[in-house]
Amino acid sequence: MTQAATSPTHSAVHSAATFTGLKCKECGAEYEAKAIHVCELCFGPLEVAYDYDRLRQIVTRETIQAGPHSIWRYRPFLPVTSQNPIDVGTGMTPLVQANRLARQLGIKRLFIKNDAVNMPTLSFKDRVVSVALTRARELGFTTVSCASTGNLANSTAAIAAHAGLDCCVFIPSDLEAGKVMGTLIYGPTVMAVHGNYDQVNRLCSEVANSHGWGFVNINLRPYYSEGSKTLGFEVAEQLGWQLPDHIVAPLASGSLFTKIYKGFQEFVKVGLVDDKPVRFSGAQAEGCSPIAKAFKENQDFITPVKPNTIAKSIAIGNPADGVYAVDIARKTNGNIESVNDAEIVEAIKLLAETEGIFTETAGGTTIAVLKKLVEAGKINPEETTVVYITGNGLKTQEAVQGCIGEPFTIEPKLDAFERALERSRTLGRLEWQQVMV
Repeated sequence: MTQAATSPTHSAVHSAATFTGLKCKECGAEYEAKAIHVCELCFGPLEVAYDYDRLRQIVTRETIQAGPHSIWRYRPFLPVTSQNPIDVGTGMTPLVQANRLARQLGIKRLFIKNDAVNMPTLSFKDRVVSVALTRARELGFTTVSCASTGNLANSTAAIAAHAGLDCCVFIPSDLEAGKVMGTLIYGPTVMAVHGNYDQVNRLCSEVANSHGWGFVNINLRPYYSEGSKTLGFEVAEQLGWQLPDHIVAPLASGSLFTKIYKGFQEFVKVGLVDDKPVRFSGAQAEGCSPIAKAFKENQDFITPVKPNTIAKSIAIGNPADGVYAVDIARKTNGNIESVNDAEIVEAIKLLAETEGIFTETAGGTTIAVLKKLVEAGKINPEETTVVYITGNGLKTQEAVQGCIGEPFTIEPKLDAFERALERSRTLGRLEWQQVMV
């Protein structure tokens, strides 16, 4: 693989750029828009700063709607200078009005933001990677990488292949087979590390320093994380240019949660939507719930944990943005809850049976927490609630094996079918799924 240059080949400031650089979330120190992610003064995280006066002048609802049917319709709100970003059709996923699930839970106005069908790799990570690799190319990187629990590796490998970038990704060695194959098919170098995500991430930090590669969730993290804002932008646009009353989203590092919040705030700042209170609630699996624990115990710090859950895609024991997620939940009058593995599996089935959406374990966690919040009276039945489904169930089929019944295997005869049909009715529902000829 070719080692990347550490200095940009394109200027960080472009006539079309609306971002002004990087800014520390803790002390406010400002930096050039380079491949850095930690403040040199206080070690706080860096995030992208924008010229909102300019955004107000150049962006309208009409200019957005005239853009491509992808995340790049929001290009002025994203940290790239290129007029030709890496666009593989990512974004503008369905916002499904989930009437059957809503009735089952006892609420009235529920929407599912379904990134289980996102392009090209069926998860929300396609958004963040499209932005990160566009910025990586602008900064002169020729090799890109990531530390991943699966979905990010899929996205990085696929979009790097499309962009012609060398790719080496790092994953825990015990990932689900579907996610491993969903990375290998694109031809990257895959390093399966004996250890959990946090151990993988520490190794990647060392590799980033020694090899000068563009790691989407390390030295490119300020740009990468901005891609999640598009989940906020799209929901506001799809709701008719208005904000919801309540959102429920999964929590891994906490970044997705904080960036949806930032996306809503940016649309308000530039006048695209009216301001209103939006409650933010987060979902974690009990086997890896450091953010939920901090929220419940009213702490302003996160105590790292060792993950032990089927929800591997959100199993980050030391979440980088956990404290910011807790702060958002508190100040918006939201909640952060956790659910066990059995509840996650039941919620995967519930969403599939009511709305025809097959989600992975992260989505099962989110639906299970939604159910828990409704039952506890923490979601107003009259609210417009949006639930974020971030990945496809085809990637984590192991989680539901043995929990969803078996097909009736019959002879190719009518009487065999009739007997099987009667058995299915005895079981209480039609479980027959296929005929073996």
